[in-house]
Amino acid sequence: MLSIGTLAKRTGTKVQTIRYYEQIGLMPEPGRTDGGQRRYGDVELDRLSFIRHSRQLGFSLQAIRELLDLSDSPERSCAQVDAVAQKQLREVEARIARLEALRVELQRMIRECHADRVANCRILEVLRDHEECLSDHDRLGG
Repeated sequence: MLSIGTLAKRTGTKVQTIRYYEQIGLMPEPGRTDGGQRRYGDVELDRLSFIRHSRQLGFSLQAIRELLDLSDSPERSCAQVDAVAQKQLREVEARIARLEALRVELQRMIRECHADRVANCRILEVLRDHEECLSDHDRLGG
């Protein structure tokens, strides 16, 4: 049996995050010692590792909840799991597209700046132009 501190270290998760996951029902309420300390076993370690890895891949808490529900019913079709993963992939691809557009814009700003004087700095000029910035963000999806 593991303490919450040991579970946190083994999974790279903050203690507060583990408690939060318990509060929102992603993690089950742990068993406790006579002194009231939380105790976790391999099942909780595996579940928290699953949650942690899913978060690293960018899955929302709702998507993780859905995946956990699906994994708790191994006889169900994997098609639903695939659909959740496909949705996440589309979201990641959209973020990548926005980031690539931002990279192009930053490269353009830097290229247009001739490193002369701050008074003539194109980068600062573009950043001050809120109207241009707002229209660019709308165009870039940000």
